[in-house]
Amino acid sequence: MTDAPTTPADDARNESVETALAKLDLDAKTRLLAGQDQWSLPEMPEIELPSLVMSDGPVGVRGVRWTPEDPSVALPSPTALAASWDPELARRAGRLLAQEARRKGVHVLLAPTVNLHRSPLGGRHFESYSEDPYLTGEIGTGYVRGVQDGGVGTTVKHFVANDAETDRFTVNNVVAPRTLRELYLAPFEAIVKNARPWGVMAAYNTVNGSSMTEHRYLQQTVLRGEWGFDGFIVSDWLAARSTVGDILGGLDVAMPGPRTVYGEQLAAAVRAGEVAESAVDGAVRNVLRLAARVGILPGAPAVVTEPPAPVDGEALTREIARRSFVLVRNEARDGHPALPIGTARTPRIALIGASARDARILGGGSATVFPAAVVTPLDGLTAALPEGSLTYTIGADPNTELALAAEGFDLRATARSADGRVLATVELPNGRVQWVGSDLPDGVSYDDLDSVEITGTFTARDTGDHAFGTRGLGGFTLAVDGEVLFDGYQDRGESSDPFEAFFGAQTERGRVRLAAGQSVDISLRDTVYKITDAPMKAIGFSLLHLGPQHDPDELIAEAALAAAAADTVVVVVGTTERVESEGFDRKDLRLPGRQDDLVRAVAAANPYTVVVVNSGSPVEMPWREDVAAVLLSWFPGQQGGAALAEVLLGAEEPGGRLPTTWPVALADAPVTDTTPTDGELHYEEGVFIGYRAWEKAGSVPAYPFGHGLGYTEWGYETLDATPTEVRVRLRNAGARPGREVVQLYAVPGTGQDPAAPERPARWLAGFASVEAAPGETVEVSVPLRRRAFEIWDEGTDSWSLIEGRYEIQAAHSLTDVRLSAPLTVER
Repeated sequence: MTDAPTTPADDARNESVETALAKLDLDAKTRLLAGQDQWSLPEMPEIELPSLVMSDGPVGVRGVRWTPEDPSVALPSPTALAASWDPELARRAGRLLAQEARRKGVHVLLAPTVNLHRSPLGGRHFESYSEDPYLTGEIGTGYVRGVQDGGVGTTVKHFVANDAETDRFTVNNVVAPRTLRELYLAPFEAIVKNARPWGVMAAYNTVNGSSMTEHRYLQQTVLRGEWGFDGFIVSDWLAARSTVGDILGGLDVAMPGPRTVYGEQLAAAVRAGEVAESAVDGAVRNVLRLAARVGILPGAPAVVTEPPAPVDGEALTREIARRSFVLVRNEARDGHPALPIGTARTPRIALIGASARDARILGGGSATVFPAAVVTPLDGLTAALPEGSLTYTIGADPNTELALAAEGFDLRATARSADGRVLATVELPNGRVQWVGSDLPDGVSYDDLDSVEITGTFTARDTGDHAFGTRGLGGFTLAVDGEVLFDGYQDRGESSDPFEAFFGAQTERGRVRLAAGQSVDISLRDTVYKITDAPMKAIGFSLLHLGPQHDPDELIAEAALAAAAADTVVVVVGTTERVESEGFDRKDLRLPGRQDDLVRAVAAANPYTVVVVNSGSPVEMPWREDVAAVLLSWFPGQQGGAALAEVLLGAEEPGGRLPTTWPVALADAPVTDTTPTDGELHYEEGVFIGYRAWEKAGSVPAYPFGHGLGYTEWGYETLDATPTEVRVRLRNAGARPGREVVQLYAVPGTGQDPAAPERPARWLAGFASVEAAPGETVEVSVPLRRRAFEIWDEGTDSWSLIEGRYEIQAAHSLTDVRLSAPLTVER
């Protein structure tokens, strides 16, 4: 158990908590544990406690309304942040998000996501950090410290083994104790002990037969007991399903409201003798302690009384993006590496790809926010290059399926009552209406709302047949340019997913032929579908669009001609929201559409081809050895295009290293399964996921864990290792300043217990980054944790130190070891 020293401020907060608790009767206490709406807990006039507000993260602060009228800074994806291998940068990102949260009146951020990349098919991996538990824990620790530096709470999620989206509400993940401890619990443990988060979110899934919101062993014995966690545990939205089971299992808050398993149901369970009131008191203490920490409990000193200095959101977003970009290939042509691009040597640059024009800056689902402005790759390079030096061609468009109506649309939504009375009209940034609880526009009540109509104009960018469609439930009437394309009803069918209206299937409703530049009126009326037994009041549907599908062969041929006429070609390829998003796992790792064919054709036309991969997690790149350079940009946030121009043109170097192994092909990946059988998903691979599994299988990936090239070279000179510290001296052997991530791997050697359980061939034991000028020598000290040499002993149900000889490797990546030294570990 972690016994952190208390301070006078802690004592004052605890005293205020007890004073407030004594003033609340049973009904008030149980009401405080239940969401009053989508994002907040009810105010408590008895103790002068205002409503406590939570909001989605992790790349931006959504606020209580999902609307462009209150824009949010959009940071690069968590995979990008992890690719920086820089916990201090993560801390600075957290401080920016705390600044955003305070501006939006938010007390608690629902982030970070620290689940692991068990299988490359995980659809939500862009929202978590890495395949490695230690790297995940270090980045997550920095993030939590930063947010809480700003006086805003965090909820580390999703506790635990919530590593895929398939059947996420019902799946029973069967995980052996050692695997659970060494991999999936490890990031949570590190963050709890090193950052003291104020909250943890219980996941949807079941682990070893118990749903996580009811999991007494993991929530009470491990999280609170062993680790000393003293924050609040909140359910994932709609995860709480058992009044008695959840409160006894350790769940403090059931979200969202107004209908939850707590509140009146919990009070009734206490009065019936099914739950002791002391269990309710414990949960209320945790909530009141949170209120005290964020500064809204009267009489209690806030943890942070003076927020950190203001952060320039655009500058930090751009810095994180360029520090996250991973240069995985950079071949020389005519004696010069392809990157950075020398504009004097290669003055004509061709930019190709739909993702260069319509940048994907973040992943889909609840992580979505609306930034005030977005810099695309086309924008960034146009601004950075001399006029006339850049050409643009779309190439192969990956958008072959209906998507949210966005580009070219000017839309608003009008809410009406059953008698036709207008309740409110609001602007829409795209074709999605998503009003949940407090998201409802001012003047609109759920009970009065009968229909919502999206109206506006659409200006076609291309000539051809434009497809229009819908996603959602209810009675739809869709009209374009005065023509009714659809008038009918869509129900939920057999789906049991409560988010079907938001993340469900798209349906094409009709096509209209338009000329480029032509503007037409458009409307979509939805007689809203209300689920009478729904635990939350939500309205969700979407207007969808797909532009003309031109002959891909012609588009690729046009791109090849543009490439042949240029000195250097930059091709931007990427995934779409139908590939990477919350709510489903990936079926494969292929780039959508004809993007692979596009790259092959362009590379054949011009050997100076640089490919930028705009995805949140791994994709197959069958052409990778045919191009001069490959740069991974992840989902780079709102300043991604500006950062990309800086890196491509050499103003900055790409600073990232891979936080996850990238396979040549999905078939090569040693762990891929995300689909339960008879409701269960067995983690049969044990502790062997990610690079640990690759090495055990003897397989060679496209790019290994930790890989990443810069614009300079590094010479590793000396390595000194003790059981508690490793010191590495290295020199910048290149011609320009640079940054290096020194990675330390532990390799088990001779003299160890042969009866000990099988361990990976090596594992990440520490890391640190250094910066140096050309020719400069620097030394870095990296602490070694005892845990790096321990395993979880299932016989004694405790950590066990494995004594003996080890080798410590100082490496540029997992497969690029520069120095090694022996190390003896003893008790």
